[in-house]
Amino acid sequence: MPELPEVETIKRQLNRKIKGKRIKKVEVRLKKLVRHSLKKFKKIVEGAKIIKVSRRAKLLIIEISGGYCLVIHLKLTGQLIYQRTGNNEQGAGKHTHIIYTFTDGSQLLHNDLRQFGYVKVVPKKELADFLTKERFGPEPLEKSFILNLFRQLLTKKPRAKIKPLLMDQTFIAGLGNIYSDEVLFFAGVLPFRRASSLKPEEIKKIYQSIRKILPQAVKRQGTSVDMYLTAEGKEGGYASLLKVYDRCDEPCFACRTKIKRLKLGGRSAHFCTKCQK
Repeated sequence: MPELPEVETIKRQLNRKIKGKRIKKVEVRLKKLVRHSLKKFKKIVEGAKIIKVSRRAKLLIIEISGGYCLVIHLKLTGQLIYQRTGNNEQGAGKHTHIIYTFTDGSQLLHNDLRQFGYVKVVPKKELADFLTKERFGPEPLEKSFILNLFRQLLTKKPRAKIKPLLMDQTFIAGLGNIYSDEVLFFAGVLPFRRASSLKPEEIKKIYQSIRKILPQAVKRQGTSVDMYLTAEGKEGGYASLLKVYDRCDEPCFACRTKIKRLKLGGRSAHFCTKCQK
């Protein structure tokens, strides 16, 4: 599933590519991806101008004229691919379920192999309430996400295991399976440690790892280990920097111990038994 760095990358690229453009038509090939009446969806979207693209947690929010926002969740295999006029390098395929065509002929393709993603139309005046109901935690890239706040959050979940906790969107917004593994490796903390067992210095290292790794991943336009592509249809460049994620039985880059994997909260956790305590 695209995590914060991937969604942030798409957000930044779409702001450069579609902001200010007007939607000439929208073609919905798979009805279930649109959580709205199709007739009303087309009425709201067609003819609307893109005001801006923003992000909250793993959600993309495209504000359009007329007082509405398109809230998009890419879920496991979703992609938003921008295609310039006459550029058929990517093109619409069998997994393209929504096509937004702009007045200049360019298009935005919403692809989704597993079909778990969605787009919702939310009135702009109701967006704040909509996001509040999602109960997202703080944004880890914001200046307001300081060490003391992170410490306070951990005290509220003393029995929680740290890997699933980092992935809990109500705890911190945007981290998922990939970056929680990487953060804990850099911090030297095992994924099954309970929050109450963490020493002050370990908490500080986890915090510092979050603040270091996420911006690095954004700079490299995310991690492509499955279906993720940038809005330009390219793979992200962070995969080459992964230390433990999806490297089960491969040697640790630091100590050569084999990377282990176990199930935690229904997800896989990858870690080094020597480098992480």
